Parts: sequence; structure tokens; C-alpha cells
Amino acid sequence: MTAPQDPRAARTRARLREALLAECAQRPLEEVGVAALVRRAGVGRATFYVHYDGLEALAVDACADVVREGVEALHAWRGRPDPVHAPPALAEFFASLTPHSALYRALLAPGGGGPLGRVLHRDLRAYSLRERELAGAADAPLVASAVAATFAGVLADWLHGLLDASPADIADQVWQLLVALHASR
Repeated sequence: MTAPQDPRAARTRARLREALLAECAQRPLEEVGVAALVRRAGVGRATFYVHYDGLEALAVDACADVVREGVEALHAWRGRPDPVHAPPALAEFFASLTPHSALYRALLAPGGGGPLGRVLHRDLRAYSLRERELAGAADAPLVASAVAATFAGVLADWLHGLLDASPADIADQVWQLLVALHASR
């Protein structure tokens, strides 16, 4: 892969991500072909493979922003958290998933697995671990793992229709679980 600092490489990856999201708005990821994707992005097939191993790697990269948004939404509060109602950013996060929910479902398996689930778990666990360690919590690794697994699992199950709730309701429900995890130790 080209150096991340290279602005040309960053622009090419951005065009490929945009093209993938546009293609996935019209058809499931499994039906998207590299030829149509590179044509839409205005790049050559070889250029695609310089940047990505395949469509799944591109899809995970294209969806990585959703992971960062989810992590930030979970931490969008200061002071004492309301134990019942999630921060507004968390409900907004769940609502923002609708336009590309089919793509997220393709990358995030029920229970929180799959390539996007692994990224979500890794990033959320690292963020939670850092915060718990800064607070001096002895149970930092345990709670960080539990928070990451809980959020990834609930998010995936909600996207797959295993949990019937509006974005605001699922935000409050997962928030209550996470607050309880933090308070349990």
C-alpha cells in the first residue's frame, strides 16, 4: 500500500470508498464487481489492488468511519452519565446507519463478529481501556472487553433485526447496559 501521507493515495482511496458506497446503495456488496467499482471511481483495476486486497477490505475501510462515530458517540458525555438516557450523539449514530444498513450487515455478523465487528471491538476496547486506566480502575481490561463486546453485539443484532427498537430506544437500551457494566465493578 502507498504511504498514508501521500495525498494522491488518500484521494484515490476516498474515491474508491465513495464509489463502493454508491454501488452498495444500488445492490448488495456480494453483487458489486471490481470492474463496475473502478469504472465508477475513475481508476484502473491495478490501482484498486495497489490500495486494497479485495472488495471486503475496501468495504471495511469505507465503513471504518462508522466505527469511529460509534466510539465517539459512546463517549459523548461529560460529568456523571445519565443512567437511563443515552447521550443524543448515540441515538444520532444509530439513526445514521439506515442509509447503508445492508452494507453494515454484510460486514457485521450477528453477535458482533465479522470484519467490521473486529474493527469495532478493537477500537472500542482500546478507547475504553485507555479511559478506565486514566481513571485508575483496577478492572480496566475486563470492563473494556465487556463494553466492546456488548456494544458490538447489540449493534450487530439490531442491524440484523434481532432486536426490535427505534434508533433512540436501542441507544437508550445499550447505554443502560454499558452504564451498568461500568458501575458493576
